[in-house]
Amino acid sequence: MQLTTHTDYALRLLIYLALSEDRAPATVQEIALSYGISANHVAKVAQTLVQQGYIHSLRGRGGGLALASRPDNVRVGSVVRDTENLRLLECFGPDSSCPIDPACMLKKALGRAQEAFLEELDRYTLADMVANGGELRHLLA
Repeated sequence: MQLTTHTDYALRLLIYLALSEDRAPATVQEIALSYGISANHVAKVAQTLVQQGYIHSLRGRGGGLALASRPDNVRVGSVVRDTENLRLLECFGPDSSCPIDPACMLKKALGRAQEAFLEELDRYTLADMVANGGELRHLLA
């Protein structure tokens, strides 16, 4: 399974914000510069994360983006579920027109594989992703 760039950037943005020891807001430009990615892409991802309740957008002087909850309360699997289209096949949607859908073993196998993938990601929190914070901060400087 390959995650979209949107999900990749969402996880990177959350990691960046989790690295802030004082939970100070960070700007879109600051995050984009640190990762060497487009500020426009970071802004779009930030909008999704605000809508999903993972981050807050603070306006005005000293504003920016900040985590909405503690890093140990954010499950990586939840972020992936909220930012990815997890329909591996057309038949995973509600409007399947496949004639073998009720007996399809491929659908069952892929469904179980996807469940296992997400269950593994659910084992990790954002806090786990920044456990090596000193090294990450050095690399993003």
